[in-house]
Amino acid sequence: MSPRRSYDQYCSAARALDVVGDRWTLLIVRELLAGPRRYTDLHADLPGVSTDVLASRLKDMERDGLTTRRRLPPPAAAFVYELTPRGARLLPVLQALGEWGEDELGDRRPTDALRAHWLALPLLRALAGREGEGLVQVRTEEGDFHVRVGGGADAGPLYGDGDGSASGEQPAARLEFDRDTGTALARGLVTLTDAVRDGRVSVSGDSTLAKALREA
Repeated sequence: MSPRRSYDQYCSAARALDVVGDRWTLLIVRELLAGPRRYTDLHADLPGVSTDVLASRLKDMERDGLTTRRRLPPPAAAFVYELTPRGARLLPVLQALGEWGEDELGDRRPTDALRAHWLALPLLRALAGREGEGLVQVRTEEGDFHVRVGGGADAGPLYGDGDGSASGEQPAARLEFDRDTGTALARGLVTLTDAVRDGRVSVSGDSTLAKALREA
């Protein structure tokens, strides 16, 4: 665990940066918004972070009340990390940073890593305010993931890998788009409504949410 550093400024923004301003901290939050994750899964989805730094950040985040660590019951019996309610309240911070950073994306560089579920946050912004709620399965060339629209804090993780239906929940809607469309959505170059209208995003399902997406 690294020593607690501070800007020593009586300012809420400075105090917030005392807690989440270290490199990798907010990206760990991004990963944990998908629900409990094992250390090995976090390390795999944070390319570039060393094992020592990741372990140190997780300890700092637990100390600061952002995450907790618990053991899953048998047969898994593995430790997982998950956000506390305080940690989950960083979602709008990440969303604001993501929206602000759209202009910084530019074209994808050969050295840029990408995981399919990293498109979940811009997609959640695009789905905000839509009629209906439920699980949305997303299929892309980078892989499949899901996002959860509405339902409140107790509905489950905001997003994750696969179709999200391991618990038996069926997706309310299914979206499919190619790599170029995913990039355009992430960069804010096209809206989800326009992409659906132009046939760049296909929508299937009979739920209120699926119909709202097709009819927008």
